[in-house]
Amino acid sequence: MSISIDAKDPAEAEMMPLKVHRKTEAAQDITLFELRRADHQELPPFTAGSHIVVQTPGGLLRRYSLCNACSERDRYMIAVKRDANGGGGSIGMVDDVAEGDQLSVSAPQNYFPLANDASSYLLIAGGIGITPILSMIHELQAKKADFRLVYCTRSAETTAFLSDLSSMQLAGRMLVHHDHGDAQRSLAIGPIVVDRPDGAHLYCCGPRPLMQAVRGMTAHWPSSTVHFEDFGTSTHAEPDGEKPFTVRLARSGETVKVLPGVSILDALRNCGIAAPSSCESGTCGSCRTRLLAGVAQHRDFVLDDDEQDSEIMICVSRAQSEELVLDL
Repeated sequence: MSISIDAKDPAEAEMMPLKVHRKTEAAQDITLFELRRADHQELPPFTAGSHIVVQTPGGLLRRYSLCNACSERDRYMIAVKRDANGGGGSIGMVDDVAEGDQLSVSAPQNYFPLANDASSYLLIAGGIGITPILSMIHELQAKKADFRLVYCTRSAETTAFLSDLSSMQLAGRMLVHHDHGDAQRSLAIGPIVVDRPDGAHLYCCGPRPLMQAVRGMTAHWPSSTVHFEDFGTSTHAEPDGEKPFTVRLARSGETVKVLPGVSILDALRNCGIAAPSSCESGTCGSCRTRLLAGVAQHRDFVLDDDEQDSEIMICVSRAQSEELVLDL
C-alpha cells in the first residue's frame, strides 16, 4: 500500500540510494520491486508492518509498505499498484523505473506494528493492502502465532502474491474473496468480526470502504485491539507535537482557537457552536465540512484524494496552515 506525503515531511530528510535489483509483475497492474544496496551491505532493520518513503522519478515522495520478512536484512520488497488516475507517483514507478536504476529511499518507519501480547491475530487485507499484511504473516509464522488472513480482491488476476500465499501452508487460516467489481458481492465483514477471542488483535489495510466497514463492525472490540494502516495520517498525534491554529466560520464570521490535543469539533462545541457528528473517529463522514481556505492535515478514512482540498472531517483532522476557513 502507498500514500503521498508532503514534500516537507521529515521522512525526506535522510534518504539513501538503493538499486532496483529486480522488477517483476506481482499481479495485473501491480509491480514488485526488490531494492538493495549497491555495495551489498545490510539495510537498516525493520519490523513487520513497516514502510519506507521512496522518491519517484518525477520527484514525488510516496510511502510504500514493506512486504518481505523482516529477517531479510539485504533487501526491501515493495509492491506498487499502477493508478492511472493518481498523482503520477505510481505511473512513474511502474513505467519509468527499470532494473539497475537507483532510487532514493528512507529508513523504515512503522505506524502499524504487531502487538507482542496478542493471543491471536485477525488480518484483513484489501487489494494492494496485502503488502504490510504479508510481512506480518512471515513474522507470525516464524513465531508460530495463531492468526487468520481474510484477503479481498476484485479477481484472481488482480490478487497480488496469490501463489506465494498458496505455498505458505495457510490451509484453514486463509480466506480469499473476489467481488469481481460488484459491490453486491462484497464480503460480509460482520460475521467475521462478530466474535472476538480473548486477547485477539485485528489488523486491516486496504481501500477506505473496507477500512470503514471493519471500523463500523468492530465497535464491540476494545479500540486498542483494532489497528489500521494509514501511515500515521489518521492517528492523533501527541498533543506536544501539535500546533494551535484558528478556524474561521465563513457564515458567521466567528473565529475559534483550536489548541493542541483538542479537535476542531470539540473546540466548536466549547464555544457553543453545534456541528453534526457521530463516530468521532474519522470513519462515518457525519462531520464532513466544506473547507473554503487553508491547508488541512487529514486524518480520516473517508475523503478521497481529490476531495481533500475542499472537504475536511472536523472530528479528527487538523490544520497545516495557521487558519482554516470552514463553511459553517
